[in-house]
Amino acid sequence: MSENQEPAAKTSIRVGVIGGGQLARMMVPPAIHLGLDISVLAETEGMSAQRAADMVGDYRDPETVYAFAETVDVVTFDHEHVPHEILNELERRGIAVHPRPHALQYAQDKILMREKLAELGVPIPAWAAVADEAALQTFIDANGGRAVVKTARGGYDGKGVRVVSQADEVRDWFAALAEDARGGFLLAEELVDFTRELAQLIARRPSGEARAWPLVETIQRDGVCDVVLAPAPVSDPETAAEAARIGAIVAEGVDATGVLAVEMFETRDGRVLVNELAMRPHNSGHFSIEGSITSQFEQHLRAVTDLPLGDPAMAAPYAVMVNVLGGPAEGPMPVRYPAVLAAHPAAKIHSYGKLPRPGRKVGHVTVVGDSLDTALAEARAAADGFA
Repeated sequence: MSENQEPAAKTSIRVGVIGGGQLARMMVPPAIHLGLDISVLAETEGMSAQRAADMVGDYRDPETVYAFAETVDVVTFDHEHVPHEILNELERRGIAVHPRPHALQYAQDKILMREKLAELGVPIPAWAAVADEAALQTFIDANGGRAVVKTARGGYDGKGVRVVSQADEVRDWFAALAEDARGGFLLAEELVDFTRELAQLIARRPSGEARAWPLVETIQRDGVCDVVLAPAPVSDPETAAEAARIGAIVAEGVDATGVLAVEMFETRDGRVLVNELAMRPHNSGHFSIEGSITSQFEQHLRAVTDLPLGDPAMAAPYAVMVNVLGGPAEGPMPVRYPAVLAAHPAAKIHSYGKLPRPGRKVGHVTVVGDSLDTALAEARAAADGFA
């Protein structure tokens, strides 16, 4: 190359996803469409994203993560559980990580999250970090005699969450904290009197551009997301505007990059309170694969590679997603395809390639259309075909 020639532009970007679950799996099709290469560090063989799993290993092992990261241009995540010190070291080595460790910490640690949300001034439930039963009982007594108690790290889909009226109902959790040489706290929160749960998804790229999807309603079953209604029905404009405002404040305030899900409660007196944060594609956004002009998975890839973001508007008036929980007794979802696909041709079926297990998310069904009631009935019927 002569001294006047420009170096050749990089023709492809390789995105590395840590975690081999269904979120990584659903990033593969949009990566192909965008001309991105994608690699996955899966925890074990045969995981949901095995098609893109170029490496199998423990995401808690520094050398495994460092070796994987050296093969890609940007690192992102299927989950939030990679130790913070490993991610900091990746950045010290000059590897792009999105969301960045200083942002991801607020999705990894619920107490840090509550502290940051309070600093940002967004509405949240009353809360306290409690180190022992006496502190927890004081909080319970001051908040109506019941409280929600959460482990600060690692909980999801209802795990690590208990509703208690006496502090000794989480004595085992305090014992586990005492056995940990680092000590720690549990998070105590008021038991919110809410009418429904909402989620505001927003994507943000490193250069600062942000785009938000319409507010959605999520319906839980045994602590696990069961149904998502998009957009959230009977939402007055003020509620949707408030949720969008909160989402924008949080995304900017924590310096999120990629997809951010802000889970919220709508209270009986009309307030919107932030419940949880997730910094990755989220179950509440699966509807967007068919229901939005730009899906959360495509948008996440655009965001973490700092490409211009797509339009997140609805592609149809309504979209309903229903999770397939548990799955067919005789095997993975495709064993029921002949009957379900024939009976529900308007339903879009997504299998995660997982074997059935009670309560396990093995796939989801989405139906879009002009009628929310019709879409919900059809999506529910199709999902029930895999029960």
